[in-house]
Amino acid sequence: MGFGQFLSEPEFKFIIVTHRDIFQNTAQENSRFSDQYAELSSVIRLDKEDMNKIGLRSGDLVVAKNTSGRVVLKVESSVLEQPHPGTAFMVNGPWANALVAADTGGTGVPAFKKIEIVLSRSKGEKVTSLAELI
Repeated sequence: MGFGQFLSEPEFKFIIVTHRDIFQNTAQENSRFSDQYAELSSVIRLDKEDMNKIGLRSGDLVVAKNTSGRVVLKVESSVLEQPHPGTAFMVNGPWANALVAADTGGTGVPAFKKIEIVLSRSKGEKVTSLAELI
């Protein structure tokens, strides 16, 4: 056992905005329990500069957590050309939903467009499976 396993990773604050994705929707229509659906739904996309600041590369695993939940996700670089520091993107699905607050502020509609999280590197964990989420 290395000493480093007992040190916590630095945490960084982000706001997640969820969205629809045609490729993930197609995989969902084929099977919500397929590996393809899980691979497309368990990704968080970050600004390239945020990734550099944290020391992440595409394909690295991160822990996203807040008071509503905790998931391990694969990180990818955002496809947006405009900088969006502090804003992350995820497709709608069980992984994003695990982080959505149950409190709707009386509207009955969860806040899918402004999910506050802290993000850190994963320490040897695997991407959270769909079975763990349901």
